[in-house]
Amino acid sequence: MICFETHITDATLEFFRQNLKSLSNFEEINFLLKKISGINNFFTSQKEATELSEKIKGYNSIISEPNRREYGDFQTNKNLALQITEYAFSKNQDFEFVLEPTCGKGNFILASIKQSNSIKKIVGVEIYQPYVWETKFKILNHYLLNKVALKPEIDIIHRNAFEFDYEQLAKSTSQLKTLVIGNPPWVTNSELGSIDSKNLPQKSNFKKHSGFEAITGKGNFDIGEYISLIMLKCFENHDGVFAFLIKNSVVKNLIQYQKRNSFRINQSEKLNIDSKKEFNVSVNACLFLTNFNTEPDFICKELDFYNRDYLTTFGWYKDKFVYSVEDYDKSSIVDGESIFTWRSGVKHDCSKVMEFEQVNGHYINGLGEEVNLEKKLVFGLLKSSDLKADKTNTFRKLTIITQKKMGQETKYIKESLPLTYKYLSSHKEFFDKRKSSIYKDKPDFSIFGIGDYSFAKYKVAISGLYKSTHFTLVSPKGSKTIMLDDTCYFIGFDNLKMAQIAHFLVNSDLVQNFIKSIIFLDSKRSINKDTLMRIDFEKAYKSYDFKIVKDSITDLNIEHWEEFGEMVKDSVNEQMTLS
Repeated sequence: MICFETHITDATLEFFRQNLKSLSNFEEINFLLKKISGINNFFTSQKEATELSEKIKGYNSIISEPNRREYGDFQTNKNLALQITEYAFSKNQDFEFVLEPTCGKGNFILASIKQSNSIKKIVGVEIYQPYVWETKFKILNHYLLNKVALKPEIDIIHRNAFEFDYEQLAKSTSQLKTLVIGNPPWVTNSELGSIDSKNLPQKSNFKKHSGFEAITGKGNFDIGEYISLIMLKCFENHDGVFAFLIKNSVVKNLIQYQKRNSFRINQSEKLNIDSKKEFNVSVNACLFLTNFNTEPDFICKELDFYNRDYLTTFGWYKDKFVYSVEDYDKSSIVDGESIFTWRSGVKHDCSKVMEFEQVNGHYINGLGEEVNLEKKLVFGLLKSSDLKADKTNTFRKLTIITQKKMGQETKYIKESLPLTYKYLSSHKEFFDKRKSSIYKDKPDFSIFGIGDYSFAKYKVAISGLYKSTHFTLVSPKGSKTIMLDDTCYFIGFDNLKMAQIAHFLVNSDLVQNFIKSIIFLDSKRSINKDTLMRIDFEKAYKSYDFKIVKDSITDLNIEHWEEFGEMVKDSVNEQMTLS
């Protein structure tokens, strides 16, 4: 039978049929339900008890599912909940208090009840009313079928998790061995805000980001991370275990911010799950498990959830945040500050107009139009997907470079390049539609990510989109440099031998192992400027002997090698252009 938008089992239905009269007095039926199931305040009003009574007498309703996006609703299936709960209880068999701050359909609570008779108190909090009922009915059904089982005191509370007083709950349960378990929403505050969801915490800068960081996106946070931090803060002094199903990115943040927070947690584990199999979603997620009430530590072991195979240990090591403690230990010699400034490529946000393919000697834009242009401002363009080879001087795409530096006036195009100006002007509406504020109050046809460094003849480049840590040496096509788009990072040189040496060093085993030891491949942008700026070229240079390098670079002589060595000793803050 369906009631309160949830299914009631035959055993539960039969119980209420036998106690139909008691439903006319919700205090009386609550007393009976407390005795049978341990649940406090099963019905919160006479209206609810009467509604169930009317349903039993013949009424029915059609179940409706919630907006999964609004609630971040990826309900944990019974088998996975059981496996996770079993693993948590293997760490401590004597839990006395179980809390699930977003209990959903109650699978973790029910699995916990089945694991141990030592539990004295259970609290579940859930914002979606039908799930509150489903959890209560499941617990009642369990005890109807297991009448001799010991019953803890149980509260299943219909409340927004962000408004519940966990501090007070922590104080009242401080002497109980505690398991905080669950699967909080896998969405961010901005996603919920975009659909006007009420399932949001009060606005607060809980990570203490600066105003600029908040504006640029770092103020956006994962709801699961918010709830996790509340739990760690409130229950860190309890004897017990924290076990949450959360996104990998959240675990990374929790361990990264542990340096600042110093929560009393230790022996942390990240156990990767197959979210496609378990939830039919393409999200990198895991079980994060850690012990409360210990000396704080700042690392986390990564394992496979299903076979417990060890993968890596990540976290804080030698005062650095790394993905692999073991690999970093072997390659940390090159961790420092790059003497070369890594840049991202050109950005225009107008690909249909600004990018072309060359077909039979003709330029064809993204609108399928044949375009007639002067060649002066047309450059070859490489994207992340083009940076697969070790070296290249070819390209699939071309682009118009309207400026040599950001903010440069573009009136010169009308005066000296009439065909280009006519083409750009005829598509001005595309430029006017660009939403980014970086183009506001800028000259017509402005681009971004452009400077002297963009025109260096040789570039050592890497994709910022893909998971490969391989670097490509980009040489000019004829006398004209090849540009990179804003999904790529690069350093530029005007001297081929200097570029070749830099290219050798970043692809060397030492630097490759270092990069792989500090990046998280499941991050949205695992390769970024901050990562690349940690490559210390002077230390990398000193780690290799000229005799080894000359075997990889044609016609390299000792003078070239020593010249590079002298250059990387100099402290400069701007991109180095070498002649």
